[in-house]
Amino acid sequence: MLSEAGRGAGAGRSGILSQMGNLLTDLPRGSPPLIAPSILSADFAQMGHDCRGVLAAGADLLHLDVMDGHFVPNLTMGPDLCRCLRAALPGVFLDVHLMVTEPGMYVEPFVRAGANHLTFHVECLSDQGARSLAAAVRGRGLSVGLALNPPTPIERAAALAGDFDMLLVMSVQPGFSGQAFMEGSLDKARALRAVLTAQQRLEMDGGIGTANAARVREAGCDVIVSASAVFGVAEGRRAAVIAALRGTGV
Repeated sequence: MLSEAGRGAGAGRSGILSQMGNLLTDLPRGSPPLIAPSILSADFAQMGHDCRGVLAAGADLLHLDVMDGHFVPNLTMGPDLCRCLRAALPGVFLDVHLMVTEPGMYVEPFVRAGANHLTFHVECLSDQGARSLAAAVRGRGLSVGLALNPPTPIERAAALAGDFDMLLVMSVQPGFSGQAFMEGSLDKARALRAVLTAQQRLEMDGGIGTANAARVREAGCDVIVSASAVFGVAEGRRAAVIAALRGTGV
């Protein structure tokens, strides 16, 4: 596990974190897709080693799946793991996905822990609540995303898109890694890509591997989350998997 010495280190957003910009909003459209390994499938006993390894293998950022046991039937990680990652990997971009019933409760703890980006779910809030929370997240210097689950129609997310830097289409029912990809998520992605500007990102998360990554990219997704497809192979094969997910060969 990462050193606990990082606890408390994220009390402010100064130093390298405030100078590194925002990978999601600063990178020009048309660049190769960003690959975000989900640390939910990393070895929690070797978290620092695994995260350094996938970044060295070509990953662009790390994706943290935060689950509260209410919005989804699982408990995973909290701000302390984010804080330890920030201390161990000062320059890494930390993309935090809040699969929680009360996302507003988690904004300040993850800001202090050193997150770069927070995504919360459209299913949790009213339209005005979502807009207000998005503004609060941006006001703390982070980019903000809006996620929708497989059964959720796209209309609300599409209407709210202008208040967010990124939309996240879930391609599995959230809660556990290793699930089968839902093909219907590709149609959702295409429809949402059509309402986004060139400055906004479209992320997909769930069941993505080398066999279906090309279809995900073709649907307009430019941030690809992958968990077991990356961390579930031997360390020596992870660079090839990441390159294949990005579409740049092996």
